[in-house]
Parts: sequence; C-alpha cells; structure tokens
Amino acid sequence: MSTVTPPLDDLVDRLHVVALPMRVRFRGITVREVALIEGPAGWGEFGAFVEYEPPEAAHWLASAVEAAYEPAPAVRRDRIPINATVPAVAADRVPEVLNRFPGARTAKVKVAEPGQSLADDVARVNAVRALVPSVRVDANGGWTVDEAVVAASALTADGPLEYIEQPCATVAELAQLRRRVDVPIAADESIRKADDPLRVVREGAADVAVLKVAPLGGVTRMLEIADQIDIPIVVSSALDSAVGIGRGLLAAAALPDLPYACGLGTGGLFVDDVVEPAAPVDGYLSVAPVIADPARVAALTATPDRRQWWIDRIKACRPLMS
Repeated sequence: MSTVTPPLDDLVDRLHVVALPMRVRFRGITVREVALIEGPAGWGEFGAFVEYEPPEAAHWLASAVEAAYEPAPAVRRDRIPINATVPAVAADRVPEVLNRFPGARTAKVKVAEPGQSLADDVARVNAVRALVPSVRVDANGGWTVDEAVVAASALTADGPLEYIEQPCATVAELAQLRRRVDVPIAADESIRKADDPLRVVREGAADVAVLKVAPLGGVTRMLEIADQIDIPIVVSSALDSAVGIGRGLLAAAALPDLPYACGLGTGGLFVDDVVEPAAPVDGYLSVAPVIADPARVAALTATPDRRQWWIDRIKACRPLMS
C-alpha cells in the first residue's frame, strides 16, 4: 500500500466528490460516484464501491493517496491497447456500445448477469463477434463449475473465446473448471479481493491474471504482485473515472510485457467525466498524467450529504491503509 499517510484534514481539503452519469446500467448502477484527491503529485481516485467495507475499501484509498502524493514509476511504452467493454445489454444494442471504442480489436462482454439467460449471453457474444475479431467474456463469479462448463460450450459454439474471466467465485472452483474446459481461464476477483492474491497462480487456477490498480492498493503494489506472477497479465479498470483510468494506463505502461489488450476503455460508459473523454486511436489509449478540469468537476460535484458520506468513509479507511 501507499507509504504516505497524509493528515485527515489535508485529505479533506483536497477532496472532490463527483457523480458521473452512465450511458447504460453497469454493476447495477447508473451513476458512478467517486472521491478525487487533488494532491501535490497529481490527482488520485478513491472509488471503492459503496457496499465495500473499510478493510477492503482501504486498499482503494491507499491507491488514491499514492497517486496524489507520490511520484509515478518509469514507463516502458507510451500507448496501451484496450478492449471494448460490452455490458449486459440486449444483442441489438451491441453496435451502439462498440461505436464508443473505435479501432478496438478485442471486446470483453459481460455475461451471467442476474435475471438473464445463457441464450441472452450467447446472442450478445455473437453480436460482438460479428463486429470485433477477438472476444473475451466476464462472468464476475456468477456460475457454478457445472454451469460454467455448459456456458463455455455454448459461448464457443460459433467461435473461439480469448478467455473467460472469473467464471466461478472461488479459486478451488476455477482450478476444477480449468481441468474440464479448453477455454483459457482468467482470474480477477480471486486476485483483487483475496487476502493472498498469488494463491490463484500457485494453485494453477488461471491462465491469465487480471490486475486492477485501486483494489490492489496502487500502482507500486500492483507491479510488485505482477513481478511474482508467471502467467500473462491484463490490466483492467474498476469502473474508474478518467483519473483512475490514467493510473491503470500508467501501470500497464510500466509492465515488462503486455501480451493482451487491457480493460481500460470503460470511460466510454460515462455520459460525462472530469476531463474531456479520450477516444481510443486505432484501439489504443495514450499514457499521460490526468489533470481534472475544474469546470467539469464543479458541474459533476455530488451533493453535500454525499461528500460527507465519503469523508466519513475516508475516516474509517485511513487507519487501515498500512
């Protein structure tokens, strides 16, 4: 986690809480609320989802503090390939979503959405497959092992999948599933929500590791974990604002190898953001510091009661950062 623990008063003085309207429902929400810290080293984002308790949310605060108060690491590349992100929309809305990711040659499709069927997933994936050459899916741990076996077969009946991300909830289930299907398995929650993020690799439960900066406690901590992982890495976002996306791009740019497109194109899911949205160019986003636009921050500022909610949350999380 961050090596800096700023005084609470300083964090509050530098705090901007914003509410970003979304184009489509994602993770069950239509407005994404995050707390931004305008620090001496840059802008940091504290965006732990509201249901996360302080021990888990403290990692996200540490990531924000690192970005706001500590120097950035050296980078190895100045642009990052990104995947399009397709929420659990109806198949006929897929072209509309993909239009927001110009040049993307890979798409990640959400599947296993509560209230939807496997047939819905297949229709959505096939609609994406018709427009983008490489497709991966993300189930967010929504299947049992047996359900995942059936889903893997159905979702590959009309074409290959690059991988299935977090098809089941536990490391043991992922390991079991990996022995039963030919589709590569990627781990996300089994890394970022785990007390031991390396367990999934030690137990042979994944072919790909999906790493997210904020849940792991910042860029430095993510790079430390990446250095101990001997399978390919995909850097992804956690429905971040442009500030958080900038940190993900920085982390991806610092990795020695980057064999897959990264999940850092979720800015297209917002109606508005704290900077002018950066559209991908030929499927890539540039790596550069993100400085929030004061006018946009003002226009997107959350209500005073929500600001106080985030201040109270920072008070609860700050002692747990290290």
